[in-house]
Amino acid sequence: MARKKLNLREFQERLSAHLASAAEGERVAALLGVQAGNTRWLVDLSDSGEVVPLPSLSTVPLTQPWFVGIVNIRGNLYAVTDFSAFQGKESTVLTPASRLLLVGIRHASNASLLVSRILGLKKVDAFTQLPDDEQAPVWGRQNFVDSEGLQWKKLDVAQLFADPAFMEISA
Repeated sequence: MARKKLNLREFQERLSAHLASAAEGERVAALLGVQAGNTRWLVDLSDSGEVVPLPSLSTVPLTQPWFVGIVNIRGNLYAVTDFSAFQGKESTVLTPASRLLLVGIRHASNASLLVSRILGLKKVDAFTQLPDDEQAPVWGRQNFVDSEGLQWKKLDVAQLFADPAFMEISA
């Protein structure tokens, strides 16, 4: 059975409705699924901020290879980190499905993550937690599996922002 694909506008409207519900104190049992390289990630809706198509990037010289530049979104500048490359994996190939996840809004930071694609809203109860990966950075230790047997990692955005490596963009 084929699932109906949402266009970006419908997705943004659904995400906004979930975020509004969370702001009003309702319990929202949903996560945002994203793919960075070959890894599937789950992000709490309260940390997911906004998802935007990739606008024109301005590169910044003398920065880490994973820091791909800055973008202007509605008059605000956002730092763009290639999330796959930051993890030491392959750089994100830019495609029409590539998106920026503005993760810093809740944390008073204009940070964004470049991801390969958005996998949509996911229900928390659709996942089974696996043992933590103690070898992984603290922001990416939690592991899950879905009903199809696919592996997922959960991104702890606050811990990512506390990681000195993430904050040090100079080469």
